[in-house]
Amino acid sequence: QVQLVESGGGLVQTGGSLRLSCAATGSRFSDNTMGWYRQAPGKQRESVALITSGGTTNYADSVKGRFTISRDNGKKMVYLQMNSLNPEDTAVYYCNTIDLGRTFWGQGTQVTVSS
Repeated sequence: QVQLVESGGGLVQTGGSLRLSCAATGSRFSDNTMGWYRQAPGKQRESVALITSGGTTNYADSVKGRFTISRDNGKKMVYLQMNSLNPEDTAVYYCNTIDLGRTFWGQGTQVTVSS
């Protein structure tokens, strides 16, 4: 059974930075695309950043140039470095993967950006 555990969320002022981490267990981690998604109150969950097994990345337009996704296959970790945060980035951030055709989500970590 795949488990994803996020950490690193918190409260930060506008312009600040946070680094989210996601620890994966029970998956063929190095073969899978990993993703970060977020859901703000009253809004649908949206994709923030993806990283393939080969290291190719893709970002939502709203975070390009500010967020960086990376992975450490040896540690089965995926990271999201978030810089120049603004209040619109406030949301619960979720780690995601698809393993053998099944989608898995972490429990989420809250990111709050104060103005």
